[in-house]
Amino acid sequence: MEDLGEIVGEFLMESHENLDQIDRDLVSLEQEPDSRDLISRIFRAIHTIKGTSGFLAFSRLEKLAHAGESLLSRLRDGVQPVTPETITVLLVTIDGVRSLLASIEEKGTESEVDIDSIIVKVNAQMNAPTEAKAEAPAAAAAPAAEAAPAADGEAPVPLDETPARPVPEPVAEQRQPLGQILVEAGAAQPGDVSTALQQQIEGDERKLGTILLDEGKTQPAAVNEALQSQAAPKRSIADSAIRVDVDLLDTLLNMVGELVLARNQLVRGVMEIGDSGLVRSAQRLGMITSELQAGIMKTRMQPIEHIWSKLPRVVRDLSNSLGKQVQLVMQGKDTELDRSLLEAVKDPLTHLVRNAVDHGIEDPERRAAAGKGTEGTLTLRAYHEGGHVAVEVADDGAGLDVDRIAAKAVEKGLLRPDQVANMDRRDIMAMVFQPGFSTAAKVTNVSGRGVGMDVVKTNIENIGGAVSVDSTPGEGTVWRLTIPLTLAIIQALTVDCGEHRYVVPQVAVLELVFIDGQSTKIEYASGAPVYRLRGKLLPLIRLDRALGLEVGGDQGVYIMVLQADGRRFGMVVDRVLNTEEVVVKALNTRFKDIGLYAGATILGDGKVGLILDVSSLARRSHLAVDSERENVVANSKASGEGKMQRLLVTAVGERRVAIPLDTVTRLEEFPKDRIEHAGSREVVQYRGQILPLVRLSHLLGAYGEEPEGDTVSVVVYSEGGRSVALVVDRIVDIAENSTAARRDAEEDGLVGTAVIQQRVTELLDVRRAILAADPNFYSDASDDMLVEA
Repeated sequence: MEDLGEIVGEFLMESHENLDQIDRDLVSLEQEPDSRDLISRIFRAIHTIKGTSGFLAFSRLEKLAHAGESLLSRLRDGVQPVTPETITVLLVTIDGVRSLLASIEEKGTESEVDIDSIIVKVNAQMNAPTEAKAEAPAAAAAPAAEAAPAADGEAPVPLDETPARPVPEPVAEQRQPLGQILVEAGAAQPGDVSTALQQQIEGDERKLGTILLDEGKTQPAAVNEALQSQAAPKRSIADSAIRVDVDLLDTLLNMVGELVLARNQLVRGVMEIGDSGLVRSAQRLGMITSELQAGIMKTRMQPIEHIWSKLPRVVRDLSNSLGKQVQLVMQGKDTELDRSLLEAVKDPLTHLVRNAVDHGIEDPERRAAAGKGTEGTLTLRAYHEGGHVAVEVADDGAGLDVDRIAAKAVEKGLLRPDQVANMDRRDIMAMVFQPGFSTAAKVTNVSGRGVGMDVVKTNIENIGGAVSVDSTPGEGTVWRLTIPLTLAIIQALTVDCGEHRYVVPQVAVLELVFIDGQSTKIEYASGAPVYRLRGKLLPLIRLDRALGLEVGGDQGVYIMVLQADGRRFGMVVDRVLNTEEVVVKALNTRFKDIGLYAGATILGDGKVGLILDVSSLARRSHLAVDSERENVVANSKASGEGKMQRLLVTAVGERRVAIPLDTVTRLEEFPKDRIEHAGSREVVQYRGQILPLVRLSHLLGAYGEEPEGDTVSVVVYSEGGRSVALVVDRIVDIAENSTAARRDAEEDGLVGTAVIQQRVTELLDVRRAILAADPNFYSDASDDMLVEA
């Protein structure tokens, strides 16, 4: 009985694989109705299910599969054309087969799944009158000669199988005789081969090739080539793969992980001893361990096609029920992912696809009105990117309505109205990942309950990935999942911060910079640390401050330039030790809730090291920078002291003009073609509001040639939800000035001059500049809100 259970288990596994393939092929057949190969493949798959179910006495399953097979045989023989209705009936049949299989797996018997109604639909489809029968090409109809009574549509096709036995196909894997290969290649004469064979019959124990070579009847190269071609197809496809229990693979991977840890500890110990023989052995062990690890990893890797295979059916059914026309395009289906990650990605990906069809792609009428084709395109794209796999779900629909999302977020209390004005478009769009957030007008069985996008985000972040969205109104939306290749073993850098040791995944590290305090140093913009990396300011976070440790100095430290969530930033650490392969150990829930750690590992010295979650650090640090900047501005306003003033030095024509740094909200560059005119003033659309511009060259009377280039550099000042932009020729530097400004500048728009970095620099009257841009800026604000230069 146990053997029968195993056979049923094998049957269920194979049948589910066959059904997945049939699903894909039926959707493809709808696009290519004349494809004989697809029809034949579907027919063979369902025939296999029918045959085995008959052998295992699953009569209801056999009956249903046989009905589907009968309809397929009419399609295969050209008696009946492939129509969307035929495909729908066949898909319903496949769903019925799947229900029966589920029942067999769960209860061990066929339940009362309603197969009769499905068989009625199949028979009705076979008996449906169709004009295409008369036009069926003779070549296609020839094999259906025996089915002639049914060809005129008058009599139903009986469900009994015809007794005709198919002609066996030639077996491609049979070995060709060596002599035949040599003769066909022209490397030996038929008579010589016959003579050699006769010698073997008479008792010569030498191989055929050896006899021919010894007698000079052929060349060694020809024999080698013949032997290789003879040996090539020695295994059939069925024999070349075996099924392995997933738990066994997981156990093997864990053991390899422990082996990697043991290898790391052994190599460290051997290096300290310094014995050359031991070093060589340790290196050899390291190489074997790496190869073994790579092999085990490869067994767990599967193409992303495994989870994509069900999506054509999802898109077809959903678009039909919504009355939409959607074409699914898949790119990069061979991209491989760890099996455990595939499982974690399956549901989020399905949700994004359903969401794109429901929300993203418009009805044919709306698409036509917008000047688009009536058929929408949904593109699935997978590719490798810097140690990660990126999976994109892109549609060419209406795009996300940023204003509507912002209004909904304010309505739900997730944002304050004054926050929206200063937020980036992408940050507003990211609100759709908040729990309970939905902009759907009504609740449907697809969406509208506000459950889904937050689950997508949580599931992806649980496996160390990230999710983002970008959208262009009227053009479409791109949902992007960034997933680690594997959870098990990663390349990492170990770093010191205070007395503690941490691990940073190497895929996130772009470069390392040593700060000596002389030639390289950390600067501060509005109290937030920054580093000037090749002319661009890089925001910094101090790891000790982020982790709540005692904050160290700025000399003799390292900056790790990191990339996370599309942002580049630097992390200040005390020391960078070395790079090694580490085994990721999962953390319990309490550690995960902290949100700073992605896992833990055992280092080469046997100590535990926490693996930092770079994405989480990036998100947290940006919040910290903003709040810190507000504190600094508030403190400077409260104290009113200017002992050591920080200034943003800019160039305006030939002049250097300094702007107090605590009045600067951000630095931006705008394309010149984005500048518009409102009356006599220049304005630009910026983060959902109209931003007035003032050119400092005009304000200071420094008229001259406009700087070349397609962009303008601006200094944005914001207060109380309003902003203005001061246009400069270029940003020069951030400098400190401890001397009082000389009040000898009579020129309008300036408060004085000072020597900064050995150059006479004019100090801007910020209030005057802002009022020149927006005369009403201070009408509602109190006069003491601006920090006087």
